[in-house]
Amino acid sequence: MTDAPIRALLPAGLRDILPPDADHEAGVVGQLMAHFASQGYERVKPPLIEFEDTLLDGAGAATSGQTFRVMDPVSQRMMGLRADITPQVARLAATRLGGAPRPLRLSYSGQVLRVKGSQLRPERQFGQAGIELIGSATADADAEVVILAAESLHELGVPGVSVDLSLPTLVPALLTAFAVDDERLRAALDHKDVAVVAALGGAAASVLTALVGAAGPADRALTALDALDLPPQAAAERDRLATVVALIRAEAPDLVLTVDPVENRGFEYHAGVAFTLFTKGQGNEVGRGGRYLTSAGEPATGATLFMDTVLAAVPAAKPVRRCYVPMATPRAWSQALRTQGWVTVAGLETVADVVAEAKRLGCSHFLAAGSLVNVD
Repeated sequence: MTDAPIRALLPAGLRDILPPDADHEAGVVGQLMAHFASQGYERVKPPLIEFEDTLLDGAGAATSGQTFRVMDPVSQRMMGLRADITPQVARLAATRLGGAPRPLRLSYSGQVLRVKGSQLRPERQFGQAGIELIGSATADADAEVVILAAESLHELGVPGVSVDLSLPTLVPALLTAFAVDDERLRAALDHKDVAVVAALGGAAASVLTALVGAAGPADRALTALDALDLPPQAAAERDRLATVVALIRAEAPDLVLTVDPVENRGFEYHAGVAFTLFTKGQGNEVGRGGRYLTSAGEPATGATLFMDTVLAAVPAAKPVRRCYVPMATPRAWSQALRTQGWVTVAGLETVADVVAEAKRLGCSHFLAAGSLVNVD
């Protein structure tokens, strides 16, 4: 009888990542961060846990329901484990980097923990990597972040990247202009239920149903939106989206763009053009982002990539070349192999069958008299 299975048991939504997957994930994150850095995004590293009132300030308020809370035994104040890194980066921009030149370009990577998973993403702990562009309200900033996020996935070899653009501020602007506000109406819009939207939309019904029908490829969606007679604030939101699409098309003409003008779920704290990244063969989103305001009121836009989905979409890692180095082999011989890209596994005792030992340790070769010998 052993308690090993009990000791290996983890809470729902948490898992161990073993070799070689852990190394593969680290390599992919490294590539992403290098790509971001090459375009001026400097890396920051906020803590895993911080005081609840600062963690959930501003954009962080949207993560309140997903935040684990604990009592700090030192200060006797409540702390929260981050459920998203973006609000932390916004805090850094407003405080520690408040005097840094704008626009401020920052990148990050790290683990997040959430109270519960979703049907599409049951994991409660997973990695994030992303960028934040803070201090610019221009459409060019929106386009830069979209292009860089999609470009980074392409550089990793992720196939069929597409971007679904949305305007989470458009529907609220319309409801305010038409003096219509009903939770059932908002739910119907979220579920694209045209019949309920028509029944509950009142004076805004025709415009709202047209918005639902406009969702699709960017060109068709923008044409449909342009044909609508929208109130001034809503028209400004539509025009901003058209400008962003034009800027993206100018720099990334092959990027597949779609538009969903009524999509709002997951974008509750966004204050302008938002987007979701998808890739061929993955039912779940690979990333998302958009425009928001920091707690200091600064305009910002950013993108977050979800590493569990990214890793499922990237090509498999190339096999590592491993060589078994028998005991008492000069270290210089092993070092020479490592400079050529080999992984060396040193023997710690003399063995009778070197070939069998190399195979047991997952090595394709062993070192004999300074030369590589294939074990097959």
